Amino acid sequence: MQKEKELIPQLYRTEFRKLVSVLCRVFGLQHIELAEDIVSETFLSAAEIWGLKGLPDNPTGWLYTVAKNRAKDQLRRDNLFQQKITPELQNRDSKVHEFDIDLSLKSIEDSQLQMMFAICHPTIPPEAQIGLSLRILCSFSIDEIASAFLTNKENINKRLFRAKQKLKEANIKIEVPPLPEINNRIDNVLTTLYLLFNEGYYSQSTNAGLRRDLCLEAMRLNYLLIENETTNKPFVNALLALMCFHASRFDARIDHNGELVLYDDQDTRLWNRDLIDRGNYYLNKASTGEDISTYHFEAAIAYWHTTQSADKWPHILQLYNKLLQLRYSPVAALNRTYALYKVYGKETAIAEAEKLNLHNSHLYHTLLGNLYTEIDNPTALKHLNIALSLAKSKADKKAIRKQIAKINP
Repeated sequence: MQKEKELIPQLYRTEFRKLVSVLCRVFGLQHIELAEDIVSETFLSAAEIWGLKGLPDNPTGWLYTVAKNRAKDQLRRDNLFQQKITPELQNRDSKVHEFDIDLSLKSIEDSQLQMMFAICHPTIPPEAQIGLSLRILCSFSIDEIASAFLTNKENINKRLFRAKQKLKEANIKIEVPPLPEINNRIDNVLTTLYLLFNEGYYSQSTNAGLRRDLCLEAMRLNYLLIENETTNKPFVNALLALMCFHASRFDARIDHNGELVLYDDQDTRLWNRDLIDRGNYYLNKASTGEDISTYHFEAAIAYWHTTQSADKWPHILQLYNKLLQLRYSPVAALNRTYALYKVYGKETAIAEAEKLNLHNSHLYHTLLGNLYTEIDNPTALKHLNIALSLAKSKADKKAIRKQIAKINP
């Protein structure tokens, strides 16, 4: 029973989006809720049947077969679908059972690539595009999406409902659009993958310090874009390079107790050289052309973090300066402050950090707590205690408590 309870959420995370994408391509995007319902019912059946009978030999195959049969049943009993969604089946009820839903690897990959661009249609606002992508393509829960957007789940539910309605009204097709449309939509596609990776790399919506499954799924979807000739663009390669560099330090970021390890304390022997090499490969591919994106700068910063060069921090600081000139971000500004400390010392970094006034961020107070340590310990403790009150995850709270214990054992 325990195995079933552990496996079903894992399969939901990896297979829900694949099944929904394929079924949407069969039914049409205007029937996205039906596709979601069929897949959700399939997982409910798995929970019931596997709980009674145990795991099947091939759990993923079982899910695909049941979802496919449910979809065929829908086609058989719903005349609307036979007339409007699958015209080839009109007046051929006896042959509906022969209709096949292709769940091959290529069909799944094609469906997901097409779904990325269908969801990121300019008819709906960018935030709604990203939220819908996180739900349909990445199997995010409503709570996880709300956390990513720093809002509540009621707002997310309303936003997703409105987005689905607009896609229906516009009769958007699931297909890779022509080149001009690709250029209009790809920014939101990449933002979605960026958010997905970040949620796995530094999860604020769960108590896990690192969720590799989300990071690897973001990398996989990014790779689908690179494999397609029309979407294999420099900034797409830059984002995958960024992901590879960060992923190379997975094993060093978590200790044997499952707790986060700060960068300066990481065992560099645990860094994955193969992923660093892959990051270098994609960063080189990203250097073609004249356009430069925030992903280029972030990938370059992540590259320097995978080196043990004694003079890396001036390079990192310079890259943060350029990144903030291109697009300001409070998180990037906060990270720049740490690089500033490494180059010019704590006093300079404290002065710059306090200008940011990010008083509602536990990361802001954690950084100031660390910077004030050994300079003004009472002030350091004040900031760390504020950080502790603001932090959401157990992993963050543990890390902050460790810092407090070092100052006030």
